[in-house]
Amino acid sequence: MTTPRLFPSALGALVFAGLLAAGMPRALSAQALAPSHPVAADKGSDLRIMLNNLLAEHVFLAATATGAALGARPPEFGAAAAALDANSVALSKTIGSVYGADAEQAFLALWRRHIGFVVDYTSALGAKDKMKQDKAVTDLLGYGNDFGAFLASANPNLPKDVVAGLVRTHIVTLKAVIDAQAAGKQAEVYTNLRAAAAHMQMIADPLAAAIVKQFPAQYGMR
Repeated sequence: MTTPRLFPSALGALVFAGLLAAGMPRALSAQALAPSHPVAADKGSDLRIMLNNLLAEHVFLAATATGAALGARPPEFGAAAAALDANSVALSKTIGSVYGADAEQAFLALWRRHIGFVVDYTSALGAKDKMKQDKAVTDLLGYGNDFGAFLASANPNLPKDVVAGLVRTHIVTLKAVIDAQAAGKQAEVYTNLRAAAAHMQMIADPLAAAIVKQFPAQYGMR
């Protein structure tokens, strides 16, 4: 989204400055500049935005980590991996804010598991070990079922098979990024990265909507 410019030109800035010098009231407060009608806020929208931001960030940080690993840049990989895990913790806390501490810890362990499989795939790709690559892909695709079962058990509005399918698409789109990184195809890396990040909205939006439907009193207008 393009941020609106306060002054469309240098001339506009000078005009504004001139108005001040001519005696334009200087006691304009934040209240005076606020919209005349209050903007309604709802916790469901906040949740949806939070999940979208965190899940897109997950993709970008994962790609940064895999790119550093394949490029043999250990310090960068370590920093990216730490940031990726901090993102995982933030996601788990978001889940915990809805379902409690036990669900938070269970989610974190489960989410970290698929990141471990991504690391396995990336390492095998770098070593050109086809057998280990295939095993990591199998593990990742199977993980989709586990994640789908986890969310379905917490929320009846999240069908296991639908969630599993969305997670598998996440895995496939992220794999395309890693494959392009390994092949040195930079244009494909970023094209695939945009697609992988955009797909996360297809997970975040239904998850937020299902939570709002499950807890309408908690996530209604405030």
